Amino acid sequence: MALPYLEAVLCFMILLYIFETYLNIRQHRALKLPTLPKPLVGVISGEKFERSRAYSLDKSNFNFVREAVTITSDIIILYYKVLPWFWKKSGELATNIGLNAENEIIHTLAFLAGVMVWSQITDLPFSLYSTFVIEARHGFNKQTIWLFIRDMIKGILLSTLLAPPIVSAIIIIVQNGGPYLAIYLWGFMFALALLMMTIYPIMIAPLFNKFTPLPEGTLREKIEKLADSLKFPLKKLFVVDGSTRSSHSNAYMYGFFKNKRIVLYDTLIQQCTNENEIVSVLAHELGHWKLNHTAYSFVAVQLLTFLQFGGYTLVRNSKDLFESFGFEDQSVIIGLIIFMHTIIPVQHLLSFCLNLVSRAFEFQADAFAKNLGYAPELRAALVKLQEENLSAMNTDPWYSAYHYSHPPLVERLSAIEDLDSKKKD
Repeated sequence: MALPYLEAVLCFMILLYIFETYLNIRQHRALKLPTLPKPLVGVISGEKFERSRAYSLDKSNFNFVREAVTITSDIIILYYKVLPWFWKKSGELATNIGLNAENEIIHTLAFLAGVMVWSQITDLPFSLYSTFVIEARHGFNKQTIWLFIRDMIKGILLSTLLAPPIVSAIIIIVQNGGPYLAIYLWGFMFALALLMMTIYPIMIAPLFNKFTPLPEGTLREKIEKLADSLKFPLKKLFVVDGSTRSSHSNAYMYGFFKNKRIVLYDTLIQQCTNENEIVSVLAHELGHWKLNHTAYSFVAVQLLTFLQFGGYTLVRNSKDLFESFGFEDQSVIIGLIIFMHTIIPVQHLLSFCLNLVSRAFEFQADAFAKNLGYAPELRAALVKLQEENLSAMNTDPWYSAYHYSHPPLVERLSAIEDLDSKKKD
């Protein structure tokens, strides 16, 4: 008698939805609080708080609808075995246009093409509403509808270009991997990750945004001085035109070994008029590098990837598992899809653990920036970015612990102040 794998997956999906909805309700109640948290009184203006509260509540209401539609759609697709039907139809379509559907790679690419079209269609209303209603209502959206469509087309073309060789390689590896399949799959994905980390900022990101060197001036001098003091091998310093799409701000670093680059969003420069505040944000980011947080995170992700592939090799030949989801063919891509559904409990547990680690890293990076003498500027920058991005001021502790990879502002400011107190003692 076949085990009820599908029923178990559906049951957990529903339980997870109920749990996350409970957390969302707790967060929604926190967002509705009419007053600032005590540590932020006198720090955040009343006008910014009201705007943040309205923005956060709009996003929260939207999230309730989106999550309900998503879980309903996922349950219908799995329960009524839409994927097996779609797998069969994609093979028939490939045959009708003169392709050999017996070839697993061709059949798989036809199936994934249909899935991509379906995903674009179902996600489009949510993306449009989020961008042109919610983000626009609160002054963040800077995109035109043409820019939105152009970005979407570019994304589809990139997927069409990159997916076939990657999918083909995975299928070939699985078909010929033998007892070392997990190692071969992990090795391929590791190499792919390094390749994408190399080419994305150089070849792909410029397709969507314009990157220009940060002009000569005191800001550039301060950043280069900070990088030199930490022996950070800064090769290039860019400003990206994030303001063409949104007024949200950010900064990040990328690159390998002695070829590091820093990217500042133009919105960050516009919002932090005090150059030392921008430098303090970069001191925080450089803290992640100096403390090897990026390396630790990369290693952790690679380890988890290897363990997942190891689990996949154990179940990929389970006929009962495929039949429980309605499949007769034990194809590679279907096996991966089924496996990802069956390990949902483990994925969410690991995600929670990674969030805990990430939050600890954020506190450490804040402490690093403070020890460099940027405590006042970092406090001011964190407050300003919180205000300008209209981030939630009141957060539910359970929701925050489960979802946030970065600690809330109140906790970060408190940690910086605690460091000050310890230093004085």
